[in-house]
Amino acid sequence: MIKTLQIIALFQGLFVLVVLFANRKEYKKMTFRLIFGALVSIILYIIGDDENNLFFEGVDLFLFDSSLFITFLFLFFRYYNNGKESFAKLDYLFFIPNLIYFIIELIEINSQSENFIVEIIEVLIEFTFFVYLCILFYSIITTKRKHWILYFVIPISILFGLASINDFLLAFGYDAFEIFNDQNFNTYLLLIIAFLFYFISLTLMNKKMNDILPKIKKDKYNNSNLNQEAIAQYKTDLINSMVNDKMYLNPKLSIHDLSKRNNIPRQYISEVLNEYMNTSFQDFVNEYRVEEFINRLKNNQDNQFTLLAIALDVGFNSKSSFNAIFKKSKGLTPTEYNKTILKNNK
Repeated sequence: MIKTLQIIALFQGLFVLVVLFANRKEYKKMTFRLIFGALVSIILYIIGDDENNLFFEGVDLFLFDSSLFITFLFLFFRYYNNGKESFAKLDYLFFIPNLIYFIIELIEINSQSENFIVEIIEVLIEFTFFVYLCILFYSIITTKRKHWILYFVIPISILFGLASINDFLLAFGYDAFEIFNDQNFNTYLLLIIAFLFYFISLTLMNKKMNDILPKIKKDKYNNSNLNQEAIAQYKTDLINSMVNDKMYLNPKLSIHDLSKRNNIPRQYISEVLNEYMNTSFQDFVNEYRVEEFINRLKNNQDNQFTLLAIALDVGFNSKSSFNAIFKKSKGLTPTEYNKTILKNNK
């Protein structure tokens, strides 16, 4: 039964690896490499489980250890959170406990007797991996948004923590928990981790959950023919359309109108605004409308009209959109802003 479950988990993991690798160019490089490494480490653990070795009976494949999965998972979330595209050299230090653990396992294989000091070091190293999971868990629960990773970090932390406690008790000569005496417990542990992790990984193929592994933002203007001279000229023309021609006063102004007035292709207007002026067409136009509204209030040239009447006159087409756009721009409602102007004029 155990071997059947191992084989199912193994093929499931290989399938996920193939799908991820085939779509690797869509994902951010570092998060892809780290989650790929975590998956590979779990697959190796399934293959080389000491208690129920899948292919080689009686062989201790100590390099195929679950601790490597913990380190990869910990680093994956760090880079998932900070969005960095390159691996920091200092982060290689997080793999030092794995290296020490592998050395200790090698010593134990070649040693004829149990070494108490080595056993204690081994327990401390395992505790380090548990600390990785605790830090990961704390980082997740202290962020404002809910993270998909939370659903399997909790059970992994509990299971790994219990295993560490058991090893600690054995190292000091105490009786372990009865459930840990089952030789198949480590296999159950790895299969639970594997299925939990694979469940999350499989959702990568669901378009509704593609934010699990951050994708590369594709620049829709990659094939643009604009040069620096044209960009500068188009920026000047667009600004002049607002400042001199006051095209924003037209409540039905469209990007097609700007294109026709300045003889600029529509796609180039969008590119210049989005890429080189860090704004959208609507935000660009509305900013001039807001400033025109404020100038009229300050100059008292329309004091016989209501605020809404002035707003409609400068190009806004409804009260609700005017209030929302004005507050987004100035941090105050039009009424609150008007009161500050009246107060300052006294």
